Amino acid sequence: MAPIRVLVVDDEEELVSALTERLELRGFDARGATSGTEALETLATAMWDVVVVDIRMPGIDGLDLARRIRGEHPDTAVVLLTGRSSVRDAEEGLALGASEYLVKPVPIDRLARVLREASGRERDAGDE
Repeated sequence: MAPIRVLVVDDEEELVSALTERLELRGFDARGATSGTEALETLATAMWDVVVVDIRMPGIDGLDLARRIRGEHPDTAVVLLTGRSSVRDAEEGLALGASEYLVKPVPIDRLARVLREASGRERDAGDE
C-alpha cells in the first residue's frame, strides 16, 4: 500500500521540518509548507491525503486555508493544529469539515494515529 501523503503547514519552519522528518520515519510521505500561499501552490501540483494546518499564521490563516482546501480539494482531509486552544476556533474548524483539532505539542504517535484515521486508513502495526 502506498504511504499516506501528508502536507504539514505551519509558519514555524523548525516545527515543519521536525514534524515532516518524524512522520517520514513512521512511513508517511510528508512534505512541508511555511505559509498558506505555499500550501495552496503545493496542493495545486500534487494529490495529498491529509493536510495538517496551523490555525494562527500570517497571510492566509489556518481556518481560511482549511475552508479553501475543503472547497477545492474535497477528498483531502484537514487536521487543525494550534498552539493556542480556542473553543471558537475548534468549533469553526470542525464545522468547516476538519477531521480533528489538536493542540501543540502533540505526541507524534497520536498525530500519526489521527492522520491514519483522517485518511481513512487504520493504524499500521509497529506504531506505538
